[in-house]
Amino acid sequence: MARTSTYLHFSGTAEDAFNFYKAAFGTEFVGPIVRMGDVSAQPGQPEMSADEQNLVMNVQLPITGGHLLMGNDAPAWMGTVNHGNAVDICIDPDTRAEADRIFAALAEGGTVGCGLREMPWGHYFGSLVDRFGTQWMVGCTAKS
Repeated sequence: MARTSTYLHFSGTAEDAFNFYKAAFGTEFVGPIVRMGDVSAQPGQPEMSADEQNLVMNVQLPITGGHLLMGNDAPAWMGTVNHGNAVDICIDPDTRAEADRIFAALAEGGTVGCGLREMPWGHYFGSLVDRFGTQWMVGCTAKS
């Protein structure tokens, strides 16, 4: 089945972030967390330290609507991870109660930009940046 997923990169906090998202969404990882040390080195790749070998190479978590949130840690030799304001992950739970629950969970330790409220276009909507720097928009079209 075709699908689109979102892939997030972290600088050593992927496991903490994905455990946070797992609790927020109430779902389970798809398979085990794969570590950098679980995969053989590519040609020209620097030798990894024990800490780098323990970093997350891949983790997968279903969130809402069949969307798969994926992620990894990027060791310094892979480049610098920059969180910016060009992309938000938008979710639209089935109920306002679920929107409230997920929003509150994601906002813990983060920064709320716009609290959940009725918007002129008819949606219940809010936005935030979670404590790991990921930007979220939570909307709900349901009226109750």
